[in-house]
Amino acid sequence: MNNATRDVDPVDTVDVVVVGAGQAGLSSAYHLARAGLDHVVLDHAPRPGGAWQYRWPSLTYGRVHGMHALPGMELTGADPLRPSSEVIGEYFASYEDRFDLRVRRPVDVSAVREGDDGDGGRLRVETSAGVWSARALINATGTWDRPFWPRYPGQETFRGRQLHTADYPGPQEFAGARVIVVGGGTSAVQHLLEIAEVAAETTWVTRRPPVFRDGGFGEAEGRAAVALVDDRVRRGLPPQSVVSVTGLPLNEAVRAGLASGVLDRRPVFDRITATGAVWADGSRVDADVILWATGFRAAVDHLAPLRLREPGGGIRVEGTRAVRDERIHLVGYGPSASTIGANRAGGAAVREIRRLLTRERVGSPAA
Repeated sequence: MNNATRDVDPVDTVDVVVVGAGQAGLSSAYHLARAGLDHVVLDHAPRPGGAWQYRWPSLTYGRVHGMHALPGMELTGADPLRPSSEVIGEYFASYEDRFDLRVRRPVDVSAVREGDDGDGGRLRVETSAGVWSARALINATGTWDRPFWPRYPGQETFRGRQLHTADYPGPQEFAGARVIVVGGGTSAVQHLLEIAEVAAETTWVTRRPPVFRDGGFGEAEGRAAVALVDDRVRRGLPPQSVVSVTGLPLNEAVRAGLASGVLDRRPVFDRITATGAVWADGSRVDADVILWATGFRAAVDHLAPLRLREPGGGIRVEGTRAVRDERIHLVGYGPSASTIGANRAGGAAVREIRRLLTRERVGSPAA
């Protein structure tokens, strides 16, 4: 079985460690296996499915935005009415089995450091299941483990419930409640549309006016959006999601929400009180719940010992390679954060790692 545990030596030695077994990690593992590189995939989740396994039950597969098949195996015949967590979890599990991918779980990676002196430039990967020594590392940890909670004056005084998209249980728990949803992305819109059907009142709050995209979103538009995100990571700035630069799709459900007033947006409040929120003009909204649909940040804290961050706060990346350390590749980071981008980036990372390992083995000087 892919997930079976085994005893590990004090240090296990492989060519490549992959951290994370979501779309980006499985794509990378597929290409590593095809390239014949010795590797291990470490995943902290309890079961296959990546971040999808944590999605709320009301997010059915038919409502998923932009899910692309993993390389070498299509996802066919899925019931669009089933929860996406179930459909994609089962698909990822089947994928791991079909290609005999070496996924170890649950394993938490705590730190990636330089190896000991005389270790031939290897990386030391410290985990809850032991230590691995690797010549290269593919970081495919995504963002789900780092929900972003903004801070506002008075937030700690609120007597109602505060939760993040990462903890969203579905609309049923908001029946009869007054709910403020904070955030301008796709998740915020999805939450609002379904919560409004059961809540006593909803209020939508965003930092910037939402931009709705009417019409198609073709290859040219996709390339332009990815280029904007890529520019940020090349400059060492924290990446924006690809979705953040594409705008919100103006589909039938969104049109209905705009027509009904559910998607009437207010600017961000000035402060939070014990019973709701207050704006700078003195207006206020009483609330029982504040739902923070405020996005996520890259889960890369375990890479901190390698000092990869730039003054701008991000990790500067060329393609998938960290500029400060060619042994580190980030897949599913910045421009490769979409599912199709992660597929392509996994193959690109493996090609670069093969060149690096070949160069080391033949003793060629760095280019």
